[in-house]
Amino acid sequence: MDVPTPGVVAEALAAAVRRGDTGYPLADEYVEALGEFAVRRWGWDGVVPERAALVPDVMLGVVEMLKLVTVPGDPVVVNSPVYPPFYDFVAHMDREVVEAPLGADGRIDFDVMDSVFRELVAQGRRGAYLLCSPHNPTGAVHTRQELERVAELTAAFGVRVVADEIHAPLVAPAEKFTPYLSVSGAQDGLTLMSASKGWNLAGLKAAVAVAGPTSAVDLARMPEEVGHGPSHLGVIAHSAALRDGGDWLDALLAGLDENRALLGRLLARHLPGVEWRPGLGTYLQWLDCRPLGLGDDPAQVFLDRGRVAVNSGIPFGTGGEGHVRINIATSPEILTQAVERMAAAVG
Repeated sequence: MDVPTPGVVAEALAAAVRRGDTGYPLADEYVEALGEFAVRRWGWDGVVPERAALVPDVMLGVVEMLKLVTVPGDPVVVNSPVYPPFYDFVAHMDREVVEAPLGADGRIDFDVMDSVFRELVAQGRRGAYLLCSPHNPTGAVHTRQELERVAELTAAFGVRVVADEIHAPLVAPAEKFTPYLSVSGAQDGLTLMSASKGWNLAGLKAAVAVAGPTSAVDLARMPEEVGHGPSHLGVIAHSAALRDGGDWLDALLAGLDENRALLGRLLARHLPGVEWRPGLGTYLQWLDCRPLGLGDDPAQVFLDRGRVAVNSGIPFGTGGEGHVRINIATSPEILTQAVERMAAAVG
């Protein structure tokens, strides 16, 4: 995000360096800070030391959690279009990505999910479901009812759930984030959380893996050396953000709300052919540019003709063709210029 580092984070890091605190990370501080934040923000008390572990970052944590509940060759179901590293990391660990595309409304299509799971079971395979919540790139914030349906459906087919909830803090004030492990039936789930996206700390590596009550036994099997990977300064920074960065986060969310509304006005004025459902989670927005007739990769057109760099939808998998992902976590001036340049590129 194009935002300044939170003051509480900068001071926590500076203080650590001043006292020479640049050694190895400890999980306790981060887990405690995340647990307190989860209670304050989401009314959820499920982050407890006996069911939590430090991991280097969310995607490496996803890999470690999938290793606990699958074996090489197993399927991992994803809802495409979805964050491209889901494909890369899963393939690199010798599992098979199986797509269950989102519905036309950009939300989980449970009929498709049911069909995919039935086919896998018919093949004698189960594997895991990698849930992106809130969803990247659409910004959809899954409702409690949707997540309960996820838990019900995966339990019925014997599929384990691993949730990437890295964008959990970045939900619009008018919306409500529901942690997957807080819903009925999700006791055997595993989730990954981090302050990295919410406070723009991705370069300060750290994240927490959290287990449900009946999956704690799985988390306990994670190799001890995985906890050596996070950055000690990352743990310090993330903990400070979670504990003392609430006001900064609230100001950020208000700014994202304003930019979301601005994007709507800009599209209506300059690119009325673009179809867009405002995503109330993440700082990203997913634009359907197919009506513009720019082919499968409009991002390349916007770059070549308008000098605007947005993400191509193609790497996001099935359903990504003709789409682009745009980052709205910047100034209104830059966002305005970006859309105006995109419009000029269309001609």
